[in-house]
Amino acid sequence: MKRCRRVRLVPGWRRCWRWFSQQCMAISIAIQGGWAAMPSDLKAGIPSIWVTIAAISVLVLGMIGRLIDQGGNDADRSGK
Repeated sequence: MKRCRRVRLVPGWRRCWRWFSQQCMAISIAIQGGWAAMPSDLKAGIPSIWVTIAAISVLVLGMIGRLIDQGGNDADRSGK
């Protein structure tokens, strides 16, 4: 029987709010949450495809941001 690997957080996880990828995911959540909370009469004035395109675009930017070295000093990377 195989044992499950223990889940480990990435180094510097306490500073994840600084990562572009995390910021993009938060923006996407805000877009979708704002749309869900918006009254129907206001939604009627905004094409729903715009909301979908905006959320997907921000998530794609987050994926790209996760692949790019965003600098920072060793303290940021070690999580200290």
